[in-house]
Amino acid sequence: MMKNEGRRMKNMMGCALLAALALAATGCRKDLCYDHVDHAFSVKADVQPDWMQEWENPYDYNKNGEFDLDWEVIWEEQGWARSYDEFRPEVADGIRSIVYTEGTEPDVDNLESDGGILDMTEGAHFILFYNNDTEYIIFDDTDNSATATASTRTRTRSGYQAPRTHEDERTITTPDVLYASYVESYLAEESLTPDGMPVTMFPRTYTYLIRYRFKSGLQYVSQAKGALAGMAEKVYLHDGHTDAEAATLLFDCKVDEKGCTAEVICFGVPNFAYKVNEYTDDPAKLHCVLNLEVQLKNGKRLSFDRDVSAAMRIQPRGGVLVFDDIEISDEDGTEGSGGFDPSVGDWGDEIEVPLPID
Repeated sequence: MMKNEGRRMKNMMGCALLAALALAATGCRKDLCYDHVDHAFSVKADVQPDWMQEWENPYDYNKNGEFDLDWEVIWEEQGWARSYDEFRPEVADGIRSIVYTEGTEPDVDNLESDGGILDMTEGAHFILFYNNDTEYIIFDDTDNSATATASTRTRTRSGYQAPRTHEDERTITTPDVLYASYVESYLAEESLTPDGMPVTMFPRTYTYLIRYRFKSGLQYVSQAKGALAGMAEKVYLHDGHTDAEAATLLFDCKVDEKGCTAEVICFGVPNFAYKVNEYTDDPAKLHCVLNLEVQLKNGKRLSFDRDVSAAMRIQPRGGVLVFDDIEISDEDGTEGSGGFDPSVGDWGDEIEVPLPID
């Protein structure tokens, strides 16, 4: 009896060992192991971003094919010294997602620049994406996708005199490069594998390449700064449109042997709809003034203004601006500084940076 009992115990232990080995060999099957996080039914999307790296978007001003200002074509035809592609913005370092669901608070998450897995609850959602690596941009009203906007910080400059028609505009710093995308409707359902979600990250900022050309007196110029009045103060993230609010961009310039240059990032012009590529108000009302302020080597400062409204109407989302025939007289360039010390740094700009208050 004892011998039979011992044999039965050995058989049972052998069966248990074989079962354990079989389980170890087969592993955890996705369609059976529902209590395993990676293999259970869940609501996830695999966000797959594609970055539209454009610094300007052409606009057909007449809408009849007779006029189409395409700077990429013009660039090649005129043989510009620098490549058109040099000015394309870089892909952002990361993406912020905001998932909106009726009746609940928005759910905010962050993804890598090449995308990743986005968790959400089951049901209907709409989703806003924008890059989260900006420094000067301020995001407002993001609790509602329709009102979420991007603006930038106030910037002031000692001695800057706004054109008479733009005296009431806020002076601001140029924004960082901004991308955004909006998924108008997404039905999230439980699945064993994440659903692929291709997302195009569209530009929400554009670049104007500005060249100031001198007819005379360039040799007297020590430093230069610029301003562009009448530009959009903010952009709506979900569809890229701008409203009527205007601001003046303040920016620095580089002085070279041909004049002064600047690369100015902005939200484009006011009253423009990105999706339909058209103005939402009469473009004839658009009024923009380009300014150049120079400090001469003798310490004297001079300011020049040019109405660039016509050029801006046909370049509402980036392009090229030329301010030519600037003249500085020998009298201005050679006269004494009047006691002014050009080494004193009272020409610097001030950028408003809100401090957190606990």
